[in-house]
Amino acid sequence: MLAQGSWADPIRVALYHTELERDGPGLLLRDILSGDDPQIEAMVRVISTASPDILVLAGFDYDLHGIALTAFTEKLGDYPHHFARRPNRGRQSGKDLNGDGKLGGPEDAWGFGEFQGQGGLAILSRWPIDGANARDFTTTPWTALSGHHALANTAANQPLSTTAHWDVPVTMPNGSKLHLLVWHATPPVFDGPEDRNGRRNHDETAFWIDYLNSNPPKNPPKHFVLTGVANLDPVDGDGRNTALNRLLSHSGVQDLMPKSAGGLEAANPNHQGDPALDTADWPDGPNRPGNLRVDYVLPSATLNAEGAGVVWPTSENSLRRDVETASRHRLVWVDIEMPNGLAQNN
Repeated sequence: MLAQGSWADPIRVALYHTELERDGPGLLLRDILSGDDPQIEAMVRVISTASPDILVLAGFDYDLHGIALTAFTEKLGDYPHHFARRPNRGRQSGKDLNGDGKLGGPEDAWGFGEFQGQGGLAILSRWPIDGANARDFTTTPWTALSGHHALANTAANQPLSTTAHWDVPVTMPNGSKLHLLVWHATPPVFDGPEDRNGRRNHDETAFWIDYLNSNPPKNPPKHFVLTGVANLDPVDGDGRNTALNRLLSHSGVQDLMPKSAGGLEAANPNHQGDPALDTADWPDGPNRPGNLRVDYVLPSATLNAEGAGVVWPTSENSLRRDVETASRHRLVWVDIEMPNGLAQNN
């Protein structure tokens, strides 16, 4: 979709679920500084090849002073600006949420985590991030969402976010603001017939529909890229995909349906979608999900979209080996152009 007005140079916005979660605080920093961790070194090469201007990292352990994130950006270079805030993963609720008669376990946190900050979110950018005007909805109660699917016994202060929900503005070279709408939802599995995780997963995506449809006081931004790990495929796998499909077809959003470089075969014989759209390489077989599309980068309809893709090489080359070593997820990117000379929004 084309917006009115002239256009600046295209920029690349990417999402990468790094799966860099470690088993304890400080271990990710240790591995980054070691310089010989195969996963991290492979990931650096994948990111350098894709060369995004703005990169959202999922599955990256959070620490209060951003030491691990700073060390990682120094390995990458060319990303002077970064942003991260404390996620709900590992943030203890003080309640026995899993009913095992004990407090303080990973399932008693507002988002599953072995320690506070495990598997958080972060943003790297070549341009200034307006952190002072970032909007953090991470502690918003689940039951505050209109039409929520929370169970009747859900605590009044239970956050909707498993990890986080952010609206973070980035100042483009032309002075306009591009907002990153970021989230990482819970997998819609690992529960019982009550489908608590399936309900939460659905509503974590539904949050953005409510946000985009809102008038003041929420004031959704005009120019944005909605990017996150929905942990849900629009046609395959487990979960409630109603909200996701509504989001993908929302009039304010473009789904460019980024594809890999062709020739990718579906691992799941029951695959209902186009396998080239898949973004996660999971095992196939009985009670296994197979490859799915679960990672999304969706520009607003106000932006000129030039292209999109999934970094999933099909040939047996060094990049293919790096991609497989780095993460089960694949880096997803879109190229967009910002309106030039328009008034800043929000």
